[in-house]
Amino acid sequence: MIRGLGNKKPKIAESAFVSEAAYVIGDVEIGDNSSVWPGAVIRGDFGSIKIGNNTAIEDNCVIHSGTPSAHIGDVAIGDKVHIGHGAVINCRRIGNNVLIGMNSTILHDAEIGDFCIIAAGCLVRQGMQIPDNSFVAGVPGKIKGKASPEQLWWVKEGPQAYAELVKQYKQQGL
Repeated sequence: MIRGLGNKKPKIAESAFVSEAAYVIGDVEIGDNSSVWPGAVIRGDFGSIKIGNNTAIEDNCVIHSGTPSAHIGDVAIGDKVHIGHGAVINCRRIGNNVLIGMNSTILHDAEIGDFCIIAAGCLVRQGMQIPDNSFVAGVPGKIKGKASPEQLWWVKEGPQAYAELVKQYKQQGL
């Protein structure tokens, strides 16, 4: 379901895929060849959310900007980002070529650099600054070192795999 809120209406690239079972509302922009899967909620009601190109938002993710008591900031998600099932995103920025593992939580004002891996179930604390090429894991999340080529495989291969899946869904009218 795609809904405007006040004078803010989602802008979704023609080549993007948004499942009919996803909910996108307000000041949201979704780039070329990106995908939003069933159960995902993207709420641009307290601030804007910009999702780059070739980015996959998997099932049951929540992406939200700001809070009802204080506008903490807009959310910018880069190109070739893969956000795993059930992740909760309420941060300032996620760079390009990033994998956010399943059921991770990224809190307000956090910033994640390019070519990062955030492990499944990780809690990235409010305001945490994660430099490029980092591997982060744990609760609370800690930088464990540099992301390895093996860890970055999904960042490299995921966008193409999801682009093919989107084609299949669109061909079948899903």
